[in-house]
Amino acid sequence: MLVKVPRHSQNNLLMKNLVPNQNRINDKTKLLIRFNYVSSLLSLVFGLICFYYLNIREVIPHVFVLYCVLNLINVAAFTKHGNLTVMAISTSLLSVASTLAITLFSGGIESPFVFILGLIVLAGYISTSMFGKIYLYIALCLLASIYLISLAEFHFFTDVVPSESRKTFSFVCILFSVYLLGGFFGKNLLKTHHDLYKSKAEIERRIQEKEVLLREVHHRVKNNMQTVSSLLNMQARNTADHQLKSIMKNSQNRIMSMAMVHEMLYMHNNISKIKFEPYVQELGKYLMKSLNTNGNPIKLNIDIPAIQLGIDTAIPLGLLINEAITNSLKYGFVETSTGQIDVWLRKEDDGSGYALSIGDNGIGFSGETTLKETNTLGLKLMRNLARQLKGSITKDLSKEGTHYAIKFQELDTQFRRVA
Repeated sequence: MLVKVPRHSQNNLLMKNLVPNQNRINDKTKLLIRFNYVSSLLSLVFGLICFYYLNIREVIPHVFVLYCVLNLINVAAFTKHGNLTVMAISTSLLSVASTLAITLFSGGIESPFVFILGLIVLAGYISTSMFGKIYLYIALCLLASIYLISLAEFHFFTDVVPSESRKTFSFVCILFSVYLLGGFFGKNLLKTHHDLYKSKAEIERRIQEKEVLLREVHHRVKNNMQTVSSLLNMQARNTADHQLKSIMKNSQNRIMSMAMVHEMLYMHNNISKIKFEPYVQELGKYLMKSLNTNGNPIKLNIDIPAIQLGIDTAIPLGLLINEAITNSLKYGFVETSTGQIDVWLRKEDDGSGYALSIGDNGIGFSGETTLKETNTLGLKLMRNLARQLKGSITKDLSKEGTHYAIKFQELDTQFRRVA
């Protein structure tokens, strides 16, 4: 049965789904702003060290200071426009341009600052996988270009680091890289990993809680259906009207066919689908015990492979099988005490649906009678159930007795999960 969700409930569900996305965006925003502040401060300090301590007066200290100023302007602009993508792209372009300039003017491919390109790639992957791939290819192209420029020995990109300051410059570059890698990226990656682990544990805990609650729901539904079945049975015993007794017995069997589905759902590991062959076996035994009160040697052959069906398909299909077996036991073997009932189910080869064949080798009924013309409740119910399963039901006149050929689809109902 499909339940219509009220509009206000749909809006509440939508808002709950938007919360994790908003939290993820907020985390990325905080991480990027923190990176901008940290890298700007380090660039300013590194620039001052280069200018006043390492005696580097050309290009490199000016690039560090310019990067610091432009990056802070980028953060200030973000507070106005609020576009995270624009700020991320601006930060990346500034980082790539500054790294390229400092690398070219501090030894080219031999510059220790060239490793900052790897940190830029890592920063891209922290943002999104797409940005990470883009930065990776850009870094590879830049490394190849820097290498070719070093081979060509262009005099335009002269090494501005004095020879006496080269070791100290390399040391400071390594400190710069290691701090960004360990003190910033590594720390935040570890925190992210820890948060993901906690989130995974919390999700698993909630799933287990919901599975327990869902099993309890199926258990209570089954118990309530059994109670209704027992009440019908008691009512049938207190009436002398045989026709009314038969109606109550049929209703009782229909209720039990649905109760068995809920029972199998809470008893097995999979709470969304049931193994259909054991279900039909159990249903068949129950109907034989309920309707074959004389103990006639009627054989029930069930040929169903390892097929699992969801509750929305299993219940109407179980009701359909219940009606067919009930009709066979009540009307198929009136003139004989022996017989056979066959239930055969297969998945279509093209995967479009399922084919069910069910019938008996009893006396049958007139071949001129069609399912549309019949006035019996059981056959009408079978026709309606086949239509509910988006399928069709026809009489199979090629076999002795009464046989039905049913084509149906598995119903795929979308469940809305409420946290």
